[in-house]
Amino acid sequence: MAEKIHILLFYKYVDIKNTKDFASTHLEMCKKLGVLGKVLVAKEGINGSISGTKAQVEKYKKEIKKDKRFLGIEFKEDLGKMHPFAKMSVLIKKEIVRLGKKAVDVKKTGKHISPKEFLDIYNKKKDDVIILDARNNYESKVGKFKNAITPDITNFREFPKVATMLKGKKNKKIVMYCTGGIRCEKASAYLIQKGFKDVSQLDGGIIKFGKQFPDTVWQGKLFVFDKRLLVPINSNDKPIAKCELCDVACDLYRNCRNLPCNKLFIMCPDCESKMNGCCSDSCLKAFRDHCVIKAKMNQPIAN
Repeated sequence: MAEKIHILLFYKYVDIKNTKDFASTHLEMCKKLGVLGKVLVAKEGINGSISGTKAQVEKYKKEIKKDKRFLGIEFKEDLGKMHPFAKMSVLIKKEIVRLGKKAVDVKKTGKHISPKEFLDIYNKKKDDVIILDARNNYESKVGKFKNAITPDITNFREFPKVATMLKGKKNKKIVMYCTGGIRCEKASAYLIQKGFKDVSQLDGGIIKFGKQFPDTVWQGKLFVFDKRLLVPINSNDKPIAKCELCDVACDLYRNCRNLPCNKLFIMCPDCESKMNGCCSDSCLKAFRDHCVIKAKMNQPIAN
């Protein structure tokens, strides 16, 4: 039986002065260990996900903790049948999650609450509590906590819109969540900076909650930024989304096969076959025209 692949998700806001040297050394270490993944490095910290055998990821944890700056770093771990990454990359960025706003003090974040405390909030059902999703709309479309507010944003840079959306609710209790916690660190700090009085965040994010309390208040699947795209949280992972073409219950994400479009959308297998992987009739026509041109030029068609 093939050994299962271990997948780690992690982050830490910490001062990294020489990002170029750190990234180079980190990439060399990862390649030596044989792990695959993607790690973002910025002056404000590190944000990454890597995969490998159990022995490889344990060595990775040990190596990264040798740096005193990363003492206490938390690893969220999952299992897979294959690597969700094709290669190992370490990239230098301005921010490890891009908000694009200056002077957001991530040392002044919302209160971290445990998965148990988060679940207790649901069980008490107080009207003055707002459960807020800090992720993108295409993530919440396929999975979210029950009755959560899911902002219509397509990337984290748009999060400041959420503060505007919550205008007049600065005295409400805001309880935030995201995949692993990193976006909530910056998002909660931003809300506090904007005058919100009571802001909390789910410690460890959806991943940590799902490990402890599956089949409770989570609906659908969890969107992840690797080859898997969706991972189950509950034993019954019935889709909460629908095919965008025929409205049947479905949570299969696809990119439109018409490359100039490349829209990420939800499509059921029947529509995928009928539409040849395209999101609309116009894209299907464009894709077919492209295929005809390529055939005449005797060139392979991209899959």
